[in-house]
Amino acid sequence: QVQLVESGGGLVQAGGSLRLSCAASGRTFSSYAMGWFRQAPGKERDAVATINRSGLSTYYADSVKGRFTISRDNAKNTVYLQMNSLKPEDTAVYYCAADLDVFAANYAPSIHPGRYDYWGQGTQVTVSS
Repeated sequence: QVQLVESGGGLVQAGGSLRLSCAASGRTFSSYAMGWFRQAPGKERDAVATINRSGLSTYYADSVKGRFTISRDNAKNTVYLQMNSLKPEDTAVYYCAADLDVFAANYAPSIHPGRYDYWGQGTQVTVSS
């Protein structure tokens, strides 16, 4: 079992920044991959960024490349999403998720929500224009 708790969401003006945090508990945090996903009203849940267990392999959606940074601190059992230059289209509920698959953990975390085993409750990010 893995428990995930997100924090750091809120309301920000376009061009501003937010840092999301996701605290994990349960299984050894450094043994699995993590992902950040987002879901806007009426839309599917899409991958924003993923990171393998060591932090050396990351993925970013094209829409956030150069603006968002995913990182993890295995000593603190926490994964982060630093979001800069925010745009109104970034408005969504943001979720962190854990993928316990061994290949994903070591090499290439999946971008498909269905591959993830555990999810946080989500945190709202609203970007005003």
